[in-house]
Amino acid sequence: MTMSSMSMLNPKPPPLRRLPTSASGGLDMQLLIHQRPQRLDNVVVVMGATGTGKSRLSIDLATRFPAEIVNSDKMQVYRGLDIVTNKITDDERRGVPHHLLGVIDPNADFTATSFCSKASAVTKSIVGRGKLPIIVGGSNSFVETLIEGGEGRSRYNCCFLWVDVSLPVLHSFVSERVDRMVEKGMVDEIREIFNPDSCDYSRGIKRSIGVAEFDRYFRAKPFCEARLREEAINQTKANTCKLACRQLDKIIRLRNVKGWKIHRLDATAAFRKRGEEADKEWENLVVGPSTKIVSRFLYNHATVTSAQVRLGVGKAVPVAAAATHQRTSCTVINL
Repeated sequence: MTMSSMSMLNPKPPPLRRLPTSASGGLDMQLLIHQRPQRLDNVVVVMGATGTGKSRLSIDLATRFPAEIVNSDKMQVYRGLDIVTNKITDDERRGVPHHLLGVIDPNADFTATSFCSKASAVTKSIVGRGKLPIIVGGSNSFVETLIEGGEGRSRYNCCFLWVDVSLPVLHSFVSERVDRMVEKGMVDEIREIFNPDSCDYSRGIKRSIGVAEFDRYFRAKPFCEARLREEAINQTKANTCKLACRQLDKIIRLRNVKGWKIHRLDATAAFRKRGEEADKEWENLVVGPSTKIVSRFLYNHATVTSAQVRLGVGKAVPVAAAATHQRTSCTVINL
């Protein structure tokens, strides 16, 4: 028998992993514990451009799972301007606990780092109560900072849901939503915080879309008020559509560049309908598939349905499709 054949019969055992030792030469149990891989907390993140129904989906999910909601919209964290920032109402919350919603001083500089600090503590508290944190909002920079924190790796075990609506349909919906906000008293709400001695809209809640747009109207002479009011409303619509475009581009970057596994749910058909038909489409195209995705994420027992396959849930957006989104995303239609 040759030496090579003997080595094959008696392979050299792998080297033993060196265990951490203390200064006295004994095992350092504390260091050994810290070297164990930490179990990441489960969180669900609901993403999407403004107006796509993120808050609605988060409520739908929170009534199906033991969950609480963490707001990640950088304007909705502030107190005040509930109409302008389109905060979800008490009735719409359906008893689901919400965190970081309307709690920050309206004049404060609330950065992504500030959000990360507060949201981390809230998320830990929710998990400690045995509940599922659902993070929802359109401020993707806030979400990215919370999830990765500049470390390039996730702090949580994440299930990402992306509610998507085709841009022409979404832009039309945004225009109608601004009109409804005006009817609810948006202009009077903005007038309450208007300061004739200042044109600074770079801090706090005054950065909200709609605030700076009405500055000229509030300063106008009576004979041109009507025209400037209409211009301000149209500018609010256009800037909201541009915001939706930027948010969409960021989601695509997180998916295609960062490699986040984001489940896309196309809600376009639901937005094209009205009343009960729209509710049924929302349930079939968004809530149903999302519930299955989250159930599989948490319990690993849900199966992918034919509807999900048809929607492309769980599949990556083709590069060509993503490129098309990027080419058209900043083209705002005439409203």
